[in-house]
Amino acid sequence: MPGTENNDPQQKPVGSIQTETLRRHCPKAVVSSRMKGKICMITGCSSGIGLFTARELACLGATVVLVCRDKQRGEAAASQVIERSGNTDVELMLADLSSQKAIRTLAAGFESRHDRLHVLINNAATVPAKRNVTVDGLETQFAVNHLAYFMLAYLLLSVLKASAPSRIINVAAGLLHRRARLDFDDLQSEKGYRPFRTYGRTKLANVLFTYELARKLRGTGVTANCLTPGVNSTGITREFSRLIRLGSRLFAGNPEKGAGTVVYLASSPDVEGVSGKYFAKKRPVRSSDLSYDEAIARKLWKKSGEMTGIHWS
Repeated sequence: MPGTENNDPQQKPVGSIQTETLRRHCPKAVVSSRMKGKICMITGCSSGIGLFTARELACLGATVVLVCRDKQRGEAAASQVIERSGNTDVELMLADLSSQKAIRTLAAGFESRHDRLHVLINNAATVPAKRNVTVDGLETQFAVNHLAYFMLAYLLLSVLKASAPSRIINVAAGLLHRRARLDFDDLQSEKGYRPFRTYGRTKLANVLFTYELARKLRGTGVTANCLTPGVNSTGITREFSRLIRLGSRLFAGNPEKGAGTVVYLASSPDVEGVSGKYFAKKRPVRSSDLSYDEAIARKLWKKSGEMTGIHWS
């Protein structure tokens, strides 16, 4: 989420998917060693799906690196993960993912402390009620919801390859990505900004990016998959009217359930080696017809590279 907080990442050592029974008994007890020795980075985890994902991965014994924008909320989230899981291998790194400089600093800061990364979960997303731009002059949704995923996957690829088999997981969306179309003459929504239409475009971009990334990573031992967590009540609508926020809480699902597919893709041996798929409720399903257009994916990839100064080999 965009903001004005300190962009320098700081590590703050602030100290399931098996069954519903294990999830209930997760508080103060690591319930499995399945992910012991695995390092997982999760963006956007001060609340909602990201926070529940961090909690469950910690319960499975993983070292969890939480990437949050706000220091106070991030420290509260990290403390909750430790309290609920009993796992103290929890780190907090601060980064405003609307800033490309902050993203580069985040990646460099992580690599200065770790030479391995087994799971990268790109989860952070924002839906501003009104169009605004980042410090880089880019429309905020496109910058946070898509370009940050593109950049982190590239900047952390060396440690992901060193950790192979490793996984990149991009949190996309269901219905909204299916209704979306990309206008390459207006990726910045300058011709007209409708919050959830723009959001849908960024989520379509997530799927297109995932498929192209999977093609480029063949043979490296690094997989790339994406998913829809379903419609969940999270803090993403905080800038909207009280009525919209109330509707979100009334009709959306529980973000804890939404996190289930993320945790599955991060930890399950069932998906070892599986790449280039779109998942819903822990199963591979077909995404929108448009998302399989390789020409559009390559064009988006090229545009993303131009906007970030990143050119993949």
